[in-house]
Amino acid sequence: MRMKKKTTAAASGAAKRRKGAPAARKSAPGRTGTKRTGTKRAGTQAAGTKGTGTKGAGAKAAGAKASTRGAVAPSDKSTIRRLRAQLARAQARIEELQASSETDFLLDILNRRGFERELIRSLSFIKRYQASGALIVLDVDRLKPINDAFGHAAGDEVLKAIVAAISDQVRASDVIGRLGGDEFAVLLWNLSEIDARAKAAALEEAIDRLTFVFRGSRVSAGASAGVAILTAHSDADRVLDEADRAMYVRKAQRRHDSQGIPEDPGGYSALRSSGTLP
Repeated sequence: MRMKKKTTAAASGAAKRRKGAPAARKSAPGRTGTKRTGTKRAGTQAAGTKGTGTKGAGAKAAGAKASTRGAVAPSDKSTIRRLRAQLARAQARIEELQASSETDFLLDILNRRGFERELIRSLSFIKRYQASGALIVLDVDRLKPINDAFGHAAGDEVLKAIVAAISDQVRASDVIGRLGGDEFAVLLWNLSEIDARAKAAALEEAIDRLTFVFRGSRVSAGASAGVAILTAHSDADRVLDEADRAMYVRKAQRRHDSQGIPEDPGGYSALRSSGTLP
């Protein structure tokens, strides 16, 4: 009987253990899940701490980089100063070349290109402000015989004296230019037609009074002047052509008025034929 009771009790205990085992196994996942959740939270906290720290460090680095960009190193300042000096020299050289391209190198007045540019600018001013002006074209009468008889150095001296005579007759605001060879132009401001023609006559007279002595011979040149009045409707090409045509009319008139005076008033041909001149 005792053996039977022990066997029954052992079987009963085993059955209880089998029933309790699933319960224990069921509770195990709960413990494991709690541990994992805790780990996850810890990881999240760690990640948050790490992310915040990295972001702050990145912001500081960006600020430091920006401040570095704003600062200019001494070597960079020296380079900037050197480049600015080079640019200033280049601009000055450009202005010098432009001025030389519009200036007659012998007479130090505007050449045709420079004078035409100034004429166009002046006509624009006249059109805008209803101003007035006049253009006088002068042609030296006997420059070629002087060049042929005494050489181009003598002709250059005559041209310089003519420019000086013209400059004495006009204002500082007026413009003198050499259109080419022995032809000059004068741009005059705020003149009526009567005053412009009187000025042209005064220029002729001033140049006619000039005399030169070359190789013992006294010679003169003279000049003929043509006038064109500048208005708000004037065009640069037209006024130049008008003054030029008026100059040729005046040249023919002066030749007619000087009948009996030889075309070679200085006697250059006679001197040359006698062997006195080359």
